[in-house]
Amino acid sequence: MEKEVILKCTKMCKSFGPTKALVDVDLVVNRGEIRGLIGENGSGKSTISSIVAGVLPYDSGNIEFLGKPHKPADMLEAQQAGISMVVQEAGTIQNLTVMANIFVGKEERFSRGLFLDKKAMKKEAQQILDEIGASHIRADDSIMRYNFEDRKLVEIARALYEKPELLIVDETTTALPHKGREVLYRLMKKQAKENRAVLFISHDMDELMDNCNAITVLRDGRLIATLNEDEMSIPKMRSLMIGREISDEYYRTDLDGSFGEEVVLKAEHLSAGEILEDFSFELHRGEILGIGGLSDCGMHDLGKAVYGAVKLLTGKVIYKDGTEIKSPAAAVSKKMGYVSKNRDIESLILSSSITSNVALPSLNKLQKGVYLSAKDEEALTNEQIKEMSIKCENGAQTVDNLSGGNKQKVVFGKWIGNKAEILILDCPTRGIDIGTKVAMYKLMYRLKQEGRSIIMISEEIPELIGMSDRIIVIRDGKLSGILERSDTLNEHSVIECML
Repeated sequence: MEKEVILKCTKMCKSFGPTKALVDVDLVVNRGEIRGLIGENGSGKSTISSIVAGVLPYDSGNIEFLGKPHKPADMLEAQQAGISMVVQEAGTIQNLTVMANIFVGKEERFSRGLFLDKKAMKKEAQQILDEIGASHIRADDSIMRYNFEDRKLVEIARALYEKPELLIVDETTTALPHKGREVLYRLMKKQAKENRAVLFISHDMDELMDNCNAITVLRDGRLIATLNEDEMSIPKMRSLMIGREISDEYYRTDLDGSFGEEVVLKAEHLSAGEILEDFSFELHRGEILGIGGLSDCGMHDLGKAVYGAVKLLTGKVIYKDGTEIKSPAAAVSKKMGYVSKNRDIESLILSSSITSNVALPSLNKLQKGVYLSAKDEEALTNEQIKEMSIKCENGAQTVDNLSGGNKQKVVFGKWIGNKAEILILDCPTRGIDIGTKVAMYKLMYRLKQEGRSIIMISEEIPELIGMSDRIIVIRDGKLSGILERSDTLNEHSVIECML
């Protein structure tokens, strides 16, 4: 029986200035299908999803959706046609309630003369939240009462409200804890079972193989191959993505876990956020200190607390010269840098140029009298573009036009450019492709060898084992165990401490 086509892209092209984001892409998605879309950062995955969802126009080619020409002017027009999208970055509006976020652009359905029937809105919004397994979220609460992961569930509820014919999931799972991912997988499978379709973009090979009927591989804006279920394998997909074989051995290979005796930073009896309580540790010169635990254990609060970005309820953070770190400004003055898990919100100014972002921590050095030295600013940026291999037109390009991996390289670049001695990295490889991951791991190991110190907070156990000299495991806001690097350390040992 021939499958019914729901989306057909023919010879689709898109450029950003001289950069060719898509070149003659032919893509066909069928009803009842979960189609995976993979490729390195900058390969064109999110460009395809943005075009289909009405965020971007395409330059040439044709798109048909449900057998009709599809060239939406905006996201609303794409939604009206039957396409919804959930992305990796934050997509909720801060000063609205949960229900207002779910029904944004659709308020007229609840219009009763000059007023909105908020009782009906609340009832319907709560019903949607309950259906997707998010009944702990209250429809009439302010969206800002909820953490990033819960706000992502609200976005999923909004996307599914219209029962779209095509649901685009663009790297959304990287923003969700394990439980949230399972909810999304279930909803995607339900969408396919109801003879609709899903376009699923992810860097996680295992979740792609577990959930997709077929996987399309992109490289440098071109469609390389589409693999059916019986053709899928992780080595094959990696090879097609990168254009060469890549080894599984991309973590550091030394097993001695050696670092300097000098303590460069210590935390004493820290309590912060909703759960972190009476937490102490020391960071040594040349150490990669891994911090792990379940997503809501308090480890992300710990990173912010050490950087001075959240108010401490108890305790203090002390730099090696005795200075207390009470604010991000104090941290930066002591050559500390912070890479947030929520990169686009907390670590970048998306509407500003690469140069403005890279130069931000180094403004004091770049200042000549009352002015900034544009020449020095440009030189610093060009140095980091080269060192971090950032794919861009030039330093004047705005950050929001970069792929996820290149955005992450900009964040790293601004701290490397400022010669940070201590780096706090919260989920540093979240949402980036395998090639960029390898580059990040090599950079981290190089920094360690140079005597710099790293706190690496991660939800990925293999990453913690593969890169850390020591792993501190947090459970329910408290220290559960400290694991030393060795050839016998395994995932089971880490999980035992977490649970």
